[in-house]
Amino acid sequence: MKKDLFAHKSKSWDMNSKRVKNAKSIAQKIVENIPLDTQMHLLDLGAGTGLLSFFIAQKVAKITALDNSPSMLEMFDDKKDEFACQTDTIQDDFLQHSFETSFDGIISSMTIHHIEDLTALFTKLFSITKDGGFIALADLESEDGTFHSDNEGVFHYGFDTQALSMIAKEAGFTDIQIIPASKIQKPHRDFGIFLLVAQKIVS
Repeated sequence: MKKDLFAHKSKSWDMNSKRVKNAKSIAQKIVENIPLDTQMHLLDLGAGTGLLSFFIAQKVAKITALDNSPSMLEMFDDKKDEFACQTDTIQDDFLQHSFETSFDGIISSMTIHHIEDLTALFTKLFSITKDGGFIALADLESEDGTFHSDNEGVFHYGFDTQALSMIAKEAGFTDIQIIPASKIQKPHRDFGIFLLVAQKIVS
């Protein structure tokens, strides 16, 4: 069984005010840049305890939370009654999971630096996004490896957003935008967070 890298962090995850503020800022940028509606079914990739989902929930019909950490999803389930939409959870590795549905949109916060194969990631994102749907992925701008105190399970020290946009384009996404979303202040430096927004339009 794969090690749950977040088991020791899950109980206190939502108590970190910077983490909550970051999720709220990302959600605000998603709402500003994507016309959400109350018929939509979204996937929250790497949903964790549901911080991003919480701030998006009132705008959509349903959010499916996917994470490979059982302890994080346990926290998500514990507070599901606080969400302003339907929710369900999938505990699995995103690239290994066989989805039985496609989604109107896929949101994600601070997850894709934990996924090694970016080409496989965007190819799969494209395959499970409905025609006319969107992706909105927030993550770190390029950094020096000091964002995490422990880099176990970290495959990318942030991202060159131009290179990331090209991978999204090669997977089939269009209307790709990189939007400054947030900053996370740490004692030694500030870290920029971007939001990559793109559409799936099959002509």
